[in-house]
Amino acid sequence: MASAAQRPAQPDGATGVLVLADGTAIWGKGFGAVGAAVGEVCFNTAMTGYQEVMTDPSYDSQIVTFTFPHIGNVGANEEDVESRGLGAVGCIVREEVTPHSNFRARDEFVEWMKAHGKIGLSGVDTRALTRRVRLNGAPNAVIAYEPSGKFDLDALAAQARDWSGLEGLDLVPRVSREENEDWRGGHWQLGFGYTEGNRERPHVVAIDYGAKDNIFRNLVKAGAKVTVVPARSTVDEIMALQPDGVFLSNGPGDPAATGEYAVPVIQELLERDVPLFGICLGHQMLGLAAGAKTAKMHQGHRGANHPVQRVGEGWGESQGLVEITSMNHGFAIDAETLPDSLEQTHVSLFDGSNCGIAVKGKRAFGVQYHPEASPGPQDSFYLFEKFVGGLG
Repeated sequence: MASAAQRPAQPDGATGVLVLADGTAIWGKGFGAVGAAVGEVCFNTAMTGYQEVMTDPSYDSQIVTFTFPHIGNVGANEEDVESRGLGAVGCIVREEVTPHSNFRARDEFVEWMKAHGKIGLSGVDTRALTRRVRLNGAPNAVIAYEPSGKFDLDALAAQARDWSGLEGLDLVPRVSREENEDWRGGHWQLGFGYTEGNRERPHVVAIDYGAKDNIFRNLVKAGAKVTVVPARSTVDEIMALQPDGVFLSNGPGDPAATGEYAVPVIQELLERDVPLFGICLGHQMLGLAAGAKTAKMHQGHRGANHPVQRVGEGWGESQGLVEITSMNHGFAIDAETLPDSLEQTHVSLFDGSNCGIAVKGKRAFGVQYHPEASPGPQDSFYLFEKFVGGLG
């Protein structure tokens, strides 16, 4: 662990710092909310969508390093908020946040960060920090902003060191809805905002493990009526809503920990032959319910440029097709543990990790990536159409 004598001196004008669990201090200029927050340091390679990233509940208890150096010119607006959940606790950027230069902006990103209690750190060598994460894995750390520049580094290092980390941690209760909600929003159109969704069948019940709102919008766009329910909803509560299919959402934390209460529900839904579609955490828990295992990744996948290939049987002429996808996950299904009841349908071309499964003999499938995030931009919309189109 780095001692006080080994740490580099605090530069003049430094009002923010990232302190890793090993005592390393990385200095910069703070922005956004004043204070300190603990989390896991990760990196995201997307060039745009920083507001969507910061409001994605899957980033709860994480500090996002943006590899793209210039953040802020899109500004902030309410239309790009992905959830009412916690999202990332802070972010790290290379250059100072620039004033907005976009006709959709309603606020500066710095002010938006402050209003939403998120801590920012600029002036950091993000390439070096990203390389550190790639080589050594995602570290626990504390991000802090204090305008006076006065920090107790030993106390911050101890806070980072004492934090449990994400492995074994169930964060879903922090971000899930507490009551059922009839989802009404449709897809977004420039100049019109979000349209009103239809109220016709088929009826999809979406279990909210920390969902992004754009997932619900795409289900509506594909023709579904959507009811969102809390993560701890029972099978009886779900079936009382008379679903034609059940959606398993994305979310934060360790899928094995959330699976303690979620997996038995999913297993019973499978036994009742209810059609299922899972994304990210929902995909992982579908795998757990079918007998696979999950594991924490060395650095995870986070960005909007991840190539995924369609593999396995049943793709026809699209066998081998590559989709450009958006990803945000630090855990994954271990492909070596897939039981005979599961077919692997998608793999990452970055590292060969599992990115899609289908339950044999059931109308149940999942993908590790985020088809609603539109990186392709339309490569993966077929998944919503496949799910909704196959319902009664």
